Amino acid sequence: MRRFLVFSYCLFFSLCLHAVEKRAYMWIDATANFERFSQPDSIQFYLQKLSSIGFTDVVVDVRPISGEVLFDSKLAPKMREWGGHVRPDFDYLSCFISQAHALGLKVHASMNVFVAGHNYHDRGQIYTNHPEWASIVYDRNGTLRPITEQKEKYSAMVNPINRSFQRHICQVSAELVKKYPSLDGILFDRIRYDGIEADFSPSSRKAFERFLHQKLDHFPDDIFLWKNGQLVRGKWFCQWLEWRASVITEFMGKLRRHVKQAHPTIAFGTYTGAWYPYYYEMGVNFASQRYQPYPTYDWATPTYHRTGYAELLDTYIAGNYYTDISLQDAIQHSGGTLVENDVRNWSGSWYCVEGSCQKLRTLLYGRPFISGLLADQHYDNPQRLARAIAMSLRESDGVMIFDICHLISHPVLWPMVEQGMREGGMLH
Repeated sequence: MRRFLVFSYCLFFSLCLHAVEKRAYMWIDATANFERFSQPDSIQFYLQKLSSIGFTDVVVDVRPISGEVLFDSKLAPKMREWGGHVRPDFDYLSCFISQAHALGLKVHASMNVFVAGHNYHDRGQIYTNHPEWASIVYDRNGTLRPITEQKEKYSAMVNPINRSFQRHICQVSAELVKKYPSLDGILFDRIRYDGIEADFSPSSRKAFERFLHQKLDHFPDDIFLWKNGQLVRGKWFCQWLEWRASVITEFMGKLRRHVKQAHPTIAFGTYTGAWYPYYYEMGVNFASQRYQPYPTYDWATPTYHRTGYAELLDTYIAGNYYTDISLQDAIQHSGGTLVENDVRNWSGSWYCVEGSCQKLRTLLYGRPFISGLLADQHYDNPQRLARAIAMSLRESDGVMIFDICHLISHPVLWPMVEQGMREGGMLH
């Protein structure tokens, strides 16, 4: 009997250790909300509204894709104007922190990382004084060119191995968390390559040759080539994917060290798309190193799992950007579903909120994660947003909604958010 009681106590204690309090995050984009949140009273109004419907955390974007920042920095240019609106000079992030904390909300600052320019506006650090940071893309016409010439893409992405940029972003991140010691967390977005087309600069070629311990005979054809707009793999394609993922993971470790040295107790996290079966195109492996994708996926080498970075994260938000919510939805809609920024339809158990959350549990080996939702995917069917929120809260460790501007511009979504929060247990 005593042995049974000891076992029961240990089991209970173990379950308590692994229990994770559900969280609900609202993302507040820097440029989409630039004019709206240019006054402290508007910040207070929406924070009170979020608190009243069960949100526990807000994510304040302070480095949009131009590379400008929304705080006084000695290292980075400050964004003082956007879309013709000049913001009054007040401490934007400090206002969020003080007012949110008064309501019991936690505050995470967000920074876009491997991007430093806005291609639609020819604006940002890549356009002013750092053109050498720009990623070199190998486009579907077989042409190598700077990403700033791809005007159909709004993000002027950076080559992740550029040491000058790595130093810059690590220093700006450390500066931020030192300047705001009461921040609860910092989240990093766009810690990735632009896509499968990037980066094919001479510096990337040299670094990859060092990784292989041999010279490439034909670059970029030894990696892949384009035929009629379709990708044809070269002999080093899978090794190239492993190398790119190792670049991102190595940098994640470096960034974490800089942040934690400056603010040891802050939560360190990231935000990525959830669609792991082809997220390798971004050079990212957000899985646990205990998860082995080989031979499940034909793009993974036997050693690809070593590039996993889940163990580096205190907070992980995965973008479950699907219009199918349940596994049953995915079965019924056999034609598939679109995910963010993709022209392809994807079908199967991965490509719905419920299935994605279940798969992520396996990838992450039980580590906590938050299910991120894109609110504007549900303009045509607001009730679906409520279902997505409730499903996220049931199947993951919380929900994150991107972005508050979509709820404000489509106010019919607010009651759907409240309904989803209630059904998911965040409101009683």
